[in-house]
Amino acid sequence: MVPAVSRFDCKQCGACCCNPAENRAEGFTEYIEVDARAPLLGRPELVRRMVVYSEEGVPHLRLHPDGRCLALRGRVGSQVRCTIYADRPAACRSVEAGSALCRRYRQARGLRI
Repeated sequence: MVPAVSRFDCKQCGACCCNPAENRAEGFTEYIEVDARAPLLGRPELVRRMVVYSEEGVPHLRLHPDGRCLALRGRVGSQVRCTIYADRPAACRSVEAGSALCRRYRQARGLRI
């Protein structure tokens, strides 16, 4: 028997990797905080490319001008991949496919929930 395919496939979504429009409208340009224990911070080459620091010195994932995380490749809602998946921060790890948070991000990007 072939298992059913979940409609909440992270490799076809990427909505949670995008700073919501309401955040951008309110001037919140820092989206995903990089926790002190994130493997990413131990990789200087990734820090240079993928991390920005707030005025308070808190590290965040760098965003593309369109609001998506710079580590996200592909087309949101179609086919995506995270280029820092193994090194991603805790905030990224906390979103579960199909959870209320996942559905909220999908709705904000106009994707089916």
